[in-house]
Amino acid sequence: MKLITFTNKGIYCPQGKFYIDPWRPVDLAVITHGHADHARWGMKKYLCHHFTKPILHQRISPDIECQTLQYGEVLDINGVKLSMHPAGHIIGSAQIRLEYKGYVSVVSGDYKVQDDGLSTPFELVKCNEFVTESTFGLPIYNWLEVPDLNKRLQNWVLRNQENQKTSVFIGYSLGKAQRIMKAVEGMGKIHVHYSIGKLNKAFEEVGIVLPDYEVPDFRESIKHVKGDIVIVPPALLDSNVIKKIPDAATALCSGWMQVRGARRWRSADAGFPMSDHADWKGLLQAIKATEAEIVHVTHGQTEVFSKYLNEIGIKSDVVETLYGDDDDEIVEKETIENPEV
Repeated sequence: MKLITFTNKGIYCPQGKFYIDPWRPVDLAVITHGHADHARWGMKKYLCHHFTKPILHQRISPDIECQTLQYGEVLDINGVKLSMHPAGHIIGSAQIRLEYKGYVSVVSGDYKVQDDGLSTPFELVKCNEFVTESTFGLPIYNWLEVPDLNKRLQNWVLRNQENQKTSVFIGYSLGKAQRIMKAVEGMGKIHVHYSIGKLNKAFEEVGIVLPDYEVPDFRESIKHVKGDIVIVPPALLDSNVIKKIPDAATALCSGWMQVRGARRWRSADAGFPMSDHADWKGLLQAIKATEAEIVHVTHGQTEVFSKYLNEIGIKSDVVETLYGDDDDEIVEKETIENPEV
């Protein structure tokens, strides 16, 4: 049985007549999460988790037609039982479970099995067919435990404070920025770029409490942030915004920072391996536990990872998609409304 097919518009369920994370306009788009490579404009109707709706309103339009589900709630679409289950990637991220005549397919979107303390933790869903990412699908990628990583961020801020430096963290506006805020809560005044502030509102709208923060106008003097904590998106790395921050010490927060010499490493003073994707062990843990008969690898280290799965006895293939290898590599249109900011 083919419950999902891979088309030039995206992942399609022919029985249900809907797409999952399509990259071209369709009538019904089921969205795994709010990152720009998975949730695009132009769909006639969107279906997503309750927490993702305000994110789509912020990033796409408040006028879109959008239906929501809670985790575990079942919706029958043309005989296909669809439900959403926590993916642990960011808030509202969901694995899409499809069941038709006893056959179960799960499209995981982006996911991580590590509990970051902010997103709803990953839920194992057994299935016949599993669609996985492999952004960090190499054995070199093994994340620190969240408390240990947070402690590193905190120690870096303390050192900067001792040296009268301003701690500037660079992390994706949706997911990373909020994790950074929680990690350094109570260590000083937090300032965020307005693109992060906008998405913080989406968190707050669904009842998620974030640390207190301010949104300075980077077009004006920002001398008042000296010695504090500033969080900006990756698109502003090496920009005039960073240059305006007094006595700035910069740190990149990305899974790529696990490897010395990673892309753009030399542009920052420090790097922390913070990722909202599963590491090597997490990917294998999740995939093995699903007991899937076939695993489709959609983006990331696809060839290497799929080959390894086949070598250990898990049938796998590679599927070409338009999803990003890493969220940090996406240039957010909303990041800089004024190119001079």
